[in-house]
Amino acid sequence: MTTPSDHRIPIRLLAFVLALTALRLVLAAAIHPTEDEAYYRLWAAGLQAGYYDHPPMIAWWIRLGQIIAGDTPLGLRLIPVLASAIVTLLVFDLAKRLGLSIQSAERASVWYSATLLAGLGANIATPDSAATLFWICTACCLIRTEDEGEEPWWIAVGVSAGLACLSKYSALFLAPGAVGWLLWRYGPKGLLRPWPWAAVLIAAAVFSPNILWNAANGWEAFSKQFGRVAATHFRPSLLVEFLVSEALLLNPLITPFAVAGLIGAFRKGDGRGRNPLLPLIFLSVPFAVYLCLHSLHDRVQAHWPTPLFPGLAICAACAAERAKKPLALMARAAVAPFGLGLTLLALAHMALPVTDHLGGKDPVLALRNWPQFDAQVDAMRVAHGAAWVGGLSYGTTAQMQVDKGINAPVLQVSERHRYPAVDRSWSADMTRPGLLIDLLRRMEPSDLKRCFASVTFVGEIDRDPDLGSSDRYGAYLVSGPLMDVLHAGCWESKSIVDDALKFNARAGN
Repeated sequence: MTTPSDHRIPIRLLAFVLALTALRLVLAAAIHPTEDEAYYRLWAAGLQAGYYDHPPMIAWWIRLGQIIAGDTPLGLRLIPVLASAIVTLLVFDLAKRLGLSIQSAERASVWYSATLLAGLGANIATPDSAATLFWICTACCLIRTEDEGEEPWWIAVGVSAGLACLSKYSALFLAPGAVGWLLWRYGPKGLLRPWPWAAVLIAAAVFSPNILWNAANGWEAFSKQFGRVAATHFRPSLLVEFLVSEALLLNPLITPFAVAGLIGAFRKGDGRGRNPLLPLIFLSVPFAVYLCLHSLHDRVQAHWPTPLFPGLAICAACAAERAKKPLALMARAAVAPFGLGLTLLALAHMALPVTDHLGGKDPVLALRNWPQFDAQVDAMRVAHGAAWVGGLSYGTTAQMQVDKGINAPVLQVSERHRYPAVDRSWSADMTRPGLLIDLLRRMEPSDLKRCFASVTFVGEIDRDPDLGSSDRYGAYLVSGPLMDVLHAGCWESKSIVDDALKFNARAGN
């Protein structure tokens, strides 16, 4: 049995987490919202128990951050940044309870922050930040059920798992993972224990608001997300791409240690032939297997495996503890400086336009010059007497609302079901002309004329003319909707569909 003092957070680790969090908050306040963050910001204006794309947790977090820090980039990201700090400390606690030494548990905690995906993701408000927090909370509570007085911890398992499912549907994989852990720990009789079933009921109760919301809204979020499971083709090359990209995002120096830790987890550990890392492995395997299977027919987005990264950091730290060869020792020493340095440089580049010297292909250019762009759009709107501004994509539409530089309702003219009822877009007067703005490659006059009786090209806007990117936007004055655009929306723009098909073709789908 361990004592509470065995799991006390070392002062130096706490100082590291506080310093890193303070730096992340400064950068979070300086970086313009991404397209997805701008979109989630619209959700936060109308809180619900679910949305078209995801469960509601990220919207709730953003609203809480805005209450504290205002409708600003910092308010948008405040809770996700703080959540990342909590995850870092929970990694230490989980590693210690799994049997790692204090030094290795500290290393696991620091190494989690040094993973490239977690390091960058900590400063971006996405559903993955909430899912990762509640995923590791579930793991920490599950490990504690082995101690005396297990009943409260099973209750905590249920609450944490339910909150994880309210964050992202991938957390449903926690259930088969917990079953695997129970079978490993107790054998078949583990499934006859009452408290695990109580945890299932509690998790279902916590998750039930989203289930009820889906039932009341045609199961649209379930249909969209679970529809990804169906395979229409077989492309094993995507599995290789997935594994390579995640190895890089984990941190190229951590990856060999993580692989060694995973292999070592299945070797004999204690006298009963069980390795203490196996509970963590069992909890993670179902989701990891799904991601590998998914990658055989479709691309796995880089951020999807984020909840698995705390466990990988623990496995890596466990293997690093046994490192003896000079090369392994050098790699072990370089992990944190390399990972933390690279992610902080990337975040500084995102925050500081003065660093824009990488050319037109730099993805950070997508964050630049939105206030100036909004001013040009609003001036064009006024000049042509438009009463509202529209976009074809959710990203462009959301970005045009972040800085509040357009003094008229802004709406996406397709996919109207994305937006909660209190969204300002619903106040647009469709009986008056509007100004449609989006990337030129998406704007097909023939498509627009199937939605509006009058379509007139009125100009182009280059959002970043001095940076060399190809983000040129077209502007069309439209009027006379041929359908209920505000409530039903136009059909998908043919060019948007073509963009997706071309992207898939380049990816080899």
